[in-house]
Parts: sequence; structure tokens; C-alpha cells
Amino acid sequence: MALTRCWRFTGVVPRLLWRRSVQPGASVPGGRSSVSGIDHTPPGCRNTELLLCRGFTSAPPSTDVTYEQLKQLLASKKAVVIDVRETWELREYGFIPGAINIPLGQVNTALQLGPEDFREKYGGEMPEQTDNIVFTCLAGIRSEKAVKEAASLGYKDIYHYPGGWKDWATNEHHN
Repeated sequence: MALTRCWRFTGVVPRLLWRRSVQPGASVPGGRSSVSGIDHTPPGCRNTELLLCRGFTSAPPSTDVTYEQLKQLLASKKAVVIDVRETWELREYGFIPGAINIPLGQVNTALQLGPEDFREKYGGEMPEQTDNIVFTCLAGIRSEKAVKEAASLGYKDIYHYPGGWKDWATNEHHN
């Protein structure tokens, strides 16, 4: 019975706290602005209930990006795209142009390197903790783990491309 009351309470509190309208891209007190031009609202949610849909969780606040959004971010250079597949997979299947390859097992160590060492080892600029980072892999499983790793290291603006290389290749083939 107490569990039922607690469960109901978790649904009511966010609605009470977030009744006022929050515009996409607006600053939230104590928070930061979101990436402009990307609608971060999960499917089925209204902007005013974004936190309700996200719920109370210890998981990092990642946001999925679509193929179109990833193309925009790459074109505008507003994000660092990190592909967490193994190097042989990039040779075998292909890669997203502009992405930096850091195999999943190296993500934690790589994001703690100095900028020089990072550039030397991975051939790209090291993302800062305030940069927008999009993680990708073959189909979205490993990149989700990389999102959690980055969040544990203090990175804030972390995004996930759940379709991964498979979705990218399909979309590129059709365009």
C-alpha cells in the first residue's frame, strides 16, 4: 500500500513543479541551455512535461538524436561525434565522416587524457566537459554504455545516436 502511494506521488510532484511552460532551448534555473535547433522532447511528451517523461532516475540525462539531427550537428560542427566501435568494424562496415573512433573499452581512459595525448592517439580534438558529444556505434548498444561512462566523468551535454552505423548507412543510401 505504501509503495502504491509512493508511486502515485512520483507522478504528481513533477506535474506540480513543472506546470509552467518551458520552451525548448530555454535556460532552466540551475541548469544550462540545450543545443539549439534540436527538439529534445521524448515522443509522446509535451514540452511542459519533459522532466515527467524523463522521470526521476540516476541514469545520465542523455538525449537521443536522429539521423537528420546528427547531420545538422556535423555540418555546423556543434558537437563532437565519437564512434565507440572497434577499429576493425570501421574498416569492415564504414564510418560516419567527422566521427572520432574511440573503442568502448577506451572511452573512460580517453576522456581523461590531456588534449595533446588525445589528439595524438585518436586524431581529433578532445571534447571539453561543456561540449556537446554524440556517441554512436553499430546499433546503439555500446554507445549507450559510453554515454554512462562520459556522465560518470562529469560530461554534461551528452547525446546518443541509437540507430548507429546501421541507421546512418541506410539513410545515406536512400539520400
